[in-house]
Amino acid sequence: MTIAVLGATGGQGGAVLAALRSAGQPVRAVVRDPRTARAQALAASGIELAQADLTDPDALARAFDGASAAFAVTTPFGEGMDAEKQQGIAIVDAAGRASLPFLVMASVASADRNTGIPHFETKAHIEKALAESGLPATVVAPTYFYENALGSREIARGEMSMALPSDVPLQQVSRANVGQVVAAVLAEPARWLGARLEVAGDAPTPAEMARSIGRASGRHIAYREIPLASVELASPDMAAMFAYLTEVGYAVDAAATRADFPEVPWTSFTDWAAGQNWSMRG
Repeated sequence: MTIAVLGATGGQGGAVLAALRSAGQPVRAVVRDPRTARAQALAASGIELAQADLTDPDALARAFDGASAAFAVTTPFGEGMDAEKQQGIAIVDAAGRASLPFLVMASVASADRNTGIPHFETKAHIEKALAESGLPATVVAPTYFYENALGSREIARGEMSMALPSDVPLQQVSRANVGQVVAAVLAEPARWLGARLEVAGDAPTPAEMARSIGRASGRHIAYREIPLASVELASPDMAAMFAYLTEVGYAVDAAATRADFPEVPWTSFTDWAAGQNWSMRG
């Protein structure tokens, strides 16, 4: 009953792997390069490794062979949007070739709402291909990750910034909670077959996020809104996302999700922030 986990050395795949291990589920970590330190650490802990590039359906089919299910995550951040589409198509193709009994595909909340956000639209493209394939599958679509706050280089200087007004609630979730939802879905595939599950754990405003990080770090953190025009110059994709989050926002029914997954220890942003080492940020 081994479950293959793609992206096992990354943030989301790593959270799924951790949740599955915590549940006592045998896991096969699918990695691009088994020689990396993270892959070697997984192997040293007793996890089976399989090597496959996310755009190689032959290698992915071999990685899926004999697995009872798989979790797959794709990314445009590296080689671009077209590459992410190729990853999704290769995964769907490989799952079909391997007659994979069940696939959980990661997406993003609101990808089914024609947002026009480039990296949401690539996820929508993959979801469409998955639906058309007829594969037994479930889509898990998280909102913004709490962990994105860890990338701020300004926190050590007492500041946090985003391209979002300070008083606009932002639905978010911890990677750990997403991993736990995926593990719960994989434990009951018949229940969730064909479902599209959007996941959020909390909805703090940026000002509330800054206050939570301030309390956790023991220093005052001021919030600064970045003009969308500045973001547009660096990344039109990110600018489109923050414009959408400002004007429309995610629409996850978090209460319904909690009711569906009562076994998940849902974490608020404040509690998550309290568990981070902010002294190393900046």
